[in-house]
Amino acid sequence: LGLLTLAGTMIVQATPDAMADPEVYQAWYEAGPKQKYGGWAPVLSTLGLYHVFGTWYFRALFAILGISILACSINRAPRLWRTATQPKVAMREAFFTHAPLRAALDLPMDAEAAAQRVRAGMKKAHFRSVEEDTEDGADVYGDRFRWAPFGTVVAHISFIVILLGFVVSASMGFRDEQFVAPVGVPVEVGHDTGMTVVAHSFHDDYYDNGQPKDYVSDLEIFIDGASVARQDIRVNEPLIINDVWFHQSFFGVGADLLVTEGDSEVFQETVSMAWRSNDGTRTIGQLEIPSKQLTAYVVQAASGQVLPELPAGSLAVEVYRVGEETPLGVQVLTQGESVDIEGLTWTFERNRQYTGITVKRDPGSNIVWVGSGLLVLGSCLVFFFPHRRIWGRVRPNADGTTRVMLGAPNRRDPGLEPVFAELLHHIQDDDAQPER
Repeated sequence: LGLLTLAGTMIVQATPDAMADPEVYQAWYEAGPKQKYGGWAPVLSTLGLYHVFGTWYFRALFAILGISILACSINRAPRLWRTATQPKVAMREAFFTHAPLRAALDLPMDAEAAAQRVRAGMKKAHFRSVEEDTEDGADVYGDRFRWAPFGTVVAHISFIVILLGFVVSASMGFRDEQFVAPVGVPVEVGHDTGMTVVAHSFHDDYYDNGQPKDYVSDLEIFIDGASVARQDIRVNEPLIINDVWFHQSFFGVGADLLVTEGDSEVFQETVSMAWRSNDGTRTIGQLEIPSKQLTAYVVQAASGQVLPELPAGSLAVEVYRVGEETPLGVQVLTQGESVDIEGLTWTFERNRQYTGITVKRDPGSNIVWVGSGLLVLGSCLVFFFPHRRIWGRVRPNADGTTRVMLGAPNRRDPGLEPVFAELLHHIQDDDAQPER
């Protein structure tokens, strides 16, 4: 499961839209993985590694992990319950001579009074005490934080809750980190939300060194044509409506491009100029027309650059067949100009500012938060409240005194030693009062 998660992190993953449409997936595959991974691309595709987290084997391993954790918790819980509610009180004498923490002392009193002294000492040390009388004395058991071992069960259950949250998010949610909203242009969100986004304006501020200081989008959300929300959004100030979150993510300048075939519109969107050339002189955007198996790149001079081949206000269009490296046509257009390439008419309408938004619906997030809280709670119980147990053996001596033997395991709990010493001090204290 860890290796698959690593593969899903390192290998480019197909978007939900690509997985939902075979034509879109093929175009994405030809333009992305095939170019990046070469001969390994079809192998990775056959193994489903472009959508690892949606494969049957990943989900099966996920389920096996959850069942394993649940089985472990169910198996462990009854034993912890018995230890907390029905502890073993009597220990053999050999335990008291070999325990990591042990002590033996003689008290000038009878066995009953000595047992009371031990219980009183445990009470002062904030231990619960349980006593069992014997024919010639008593056995005393004391413990502290008896419910703390259930922290392991809580921590294990938390993993199941967190896994459940991820499953709910994966099956019922979505996350689109490349949602582009051109200023003034309605854009459908999709994902069965019925929402349309309109970015009315965009504003950006910069520090003196040129680094972005703040960028804000005036965003309005429509459902079935009716406005339902409007807000200025920032990176950490999202707009939330119907469990859908809109986070400010990036911004830039795009090119409004219209592609037609006769009287039919094939493509009309604002293409975000999201990349720069290696020398930084050009901005580059990409669009795909899956129905025609075409990929196109639009290129403009970067801000402040003067390029003779790309005058200000012009745009170059390079059209490729998906999977091929030789362009079908390259044309430079001025604003409002149209050209014919590969039987399609390409029109550069205008440049337009756009805002980039991360849109997500994450119904499992609250479940994950609950699971995370349980994990913290369980971890705190285990690490900060260790179950401390001390056994006492009270037996009369022939001279009328009483031998008290104490023993405690000291596994992974160095803090028990001073507590043990404190208890021993309370028992030895002549002023200790017996329990009433």
